[in-house]
Amino acid sequence: MTETPPAAAPSPHAPPADATLRWQQQGDAESRLVLTGDGRDGGLRWPAAPSTGPLVVDGRGLTHFDSLLAARLWALARESGGRLRWEGLPAGLGEVLALAQAAEASPGAPPPAHGWLARVGLRLTESQGRLRVTLGFIGELIQALLRSLRGRSAMRAEDLMLQLHATGPASLPIVSLVSFLVGLIVAYMGAAQLQRLGAQIYIADLVTIGVVREIAALMTGIILAGRVGAAFAAQLGSMQANEEIDALASLGLPPMEHLVLPRVLAMVLMAPLLTLYAAIVGVAAGWLVAVGIYHVESAEYLVRSGQALTLTHLGIGLLKGTVYALLVALAGCRQGLNAGRSAQAVGDATTAAVVQSIVWMVLAASVLTIMFQRLGW
Repeated sequence: MTETPPAAAPSPHAPPADATLRWQQQGDAESRLVLTGDGRDGGLRWPAAPSTGPLVVDGRGLTHFDSLLAARLWALARESGGRLRWEGLPAGLGEVLALAQAAEASPGAPPPAHGWLARVGLRLTESQGRLRVTLGFIGELIQALLRSLRGRSAMRAEDLMLQLHATGPASLPIVSLVSFLVGLIVAYMGAAQLQRLGAQIYIADLVTIGVVREIAALMTGIILAGRVGAAFAAQLGSMQANEEIDALASLGLPPMEHLVLPRVLAMVLMAPLLTLYAAIVGVAAGWLVAVGIYHVESAEYLVRSGQALTLTHLGIGLLKGTVYALLVALAGCRQGLNAGRSAQAVGDATTAAVVQSIVWMVLAASVLTIMFQRLGW
């Protein structure tokens, strides 16, 4: 007697015999695709959709579905060119298709139904996130500075000396050039107006107070933003992209103390010296214009400059230069340390560092100027 082999167990994903998939033509009104039974795609034959007329997918008879069925339905919806709508789909399947439709209609933005108010809320949420990152960065930097003052910092003296050189002596040529040209412009434009009143001697007062109190600090900050702040962002961003910062953290070396603190300290320490140097160069350029073009006596120019210059003007100028440099260092290190892990992200971080530095400096200049004017300084 021959034994009959047992029947193979059906696949758990194969559709039962009653699973059907067919289009139903309803005159010229619409074509309906009726899904019934187990809709998990286990070899179902998908009939071609009619080329004209509206299409409807009726899923009220579905008992099961899988991701492949959702993908096929979404492909069908895209091929139909907006002629397809679905009715009675199971809750999970309908939600998946709705999310795909929203993402297709507006990639990278909230669904259109949310409108402009949702977009405004999204931007505010992003701004709050960036603010939290910035405040967290500043808090960690303050903690690292306090540990350094207690002698418990991982910062190396060699790193600080390297950043001091990159920030100070390496920046002298561009600071000299820009400060000299700006001093010439201020002196020449001021003298052109003072000459009408026969008051060329006051060129010394104009150049000395303007350059020492405001212009030297602002120009030094802008130069540091373009030269040093951008370099900070590019260096730290490249290290972030190459996972070098993660490697430092895994070795027990805090990136805030090992990378950020030397750069910030170098900027703060060198900023007063660079600002003072820029002021001297600017006043010297004003002397050249006054003596060489408007025939002011050299000794008289120097005497008027000494009388106009006070410790208040000098102190305010040095303070502003230090504040601007600190903001440049914070923006550069913050953007570099939080950059993405691609070449594009490093470039974006570098650009954002320069723009953020300049915006912060303008805001700080406005606040400090109003504050000192209110105090009568």
